[in-house]
Amino acid sequence: MVRIVPLPEELNDRPFTVYESRVLGVPPKRLRAKDVSDGGRLIHLPAGRDFEFAERARVLAAATPGAWVSHESAAMLTRLGLPPWLGDGVSVHLSKPHELPRVPRTGVTGHRVRVLPGEVAEIDGIPVSSPPRTWLDLAHQLPLQYLIAMGDQLIRMPRPVFEGRNEPYATKERLRLLIRQHPNMKGVEKARLALEDMRVGADSFPETFLRLAMLDARLPEPELQLRLDPDDPWSPSADLGYRRFRIAVQYDGAPHLTREQQTRDNRRDEAFTSAGWSYFKVNADDLAEGFAGLIARIKRSRPTRGHLRPMPGSNMGRK
Repeated sequence: MVRIVPLPEELNDRPFTVYESRVLGVPPKRLRAKDVSDGGRLIHLPAGRDFEFAERARVLAAATPGAWVSHESAAMLTRLGLPPWLGDGVSVHLSKPHELPRVPRTGVTGHRVRVLPGEVAEIDGIPVSSPPRTWLDLAHQLPLQYLIAMGDQLIRMPRPVFEGRNEPYATKERLRLLIRQHPNMKGVEKARLALEDMRVGADSFPETFLRLAMLDARLPEPELQLRLDPDDPWSPSADLGYRRFRIAVQYDGAPHLTREQQTRDNRRDEAFTSAGWSYFKVNADDLAEGFAGLIARIKRSRPTRGHLRPMPGSNMGRK
């Protein structure tokens, strides 16, 4: 019986390239043992293991010189958010500069693109399109409202405790420059339209969809991250609303289901209602109906100060 020498610890529990195994001194014949599976050209993996998307993305990029993870795959790695019909992770999207050949590999969707310095970043050792470039790459295939929502995620202020960063991915000025630098890309005109409707303050896609639905219903532009007391940075805040009319709206998504968050939410709710505001809470059921019920309730409300009047014109038609 031939004794199988264990693989180096670095390769025991993840897919790896031939290049990586050579650097670690693994003989080629060792890769033909039964405990190693063929993962495609230049790729091997421990037999019998299913691997997460990020692991597949890393090894496919490493096995494809000059390539980086892009498009919807980059959006998945950076958690920018995608429509439900994208991001199944079956295929990894890889991009290369135009001067390099396409990526002829099973399980890969290849792109050849024009890329400028700073448009490719690194996440846990994986080369990946930067979030702003990912937004522009996806502009041609995303409906306009999704492109606006993803753009809102680029320009919002992050929460350092949860995200490990304290600066937004981009500003509207930076995105405007990015568009000018790629005038011939597919979807660039849609990106320009999206940029005009993007706002700082939406923490999730549903919050953006809520704001757009209100505008499409000809309601005035709402204030985002609406503090009950604008002079107190620790004051309870709602997702959006109208200070002039004392109307506040809060979207409760999955993060609001934890016990701790529900306690904070209850205190916020009580603060607004005790102050005499018209306070509305919505969830995924309201999102599914396009917030029609909420908008009708807002229009029927009688604020304590003034009257909420629809704006002239309409923003209908975002698709």
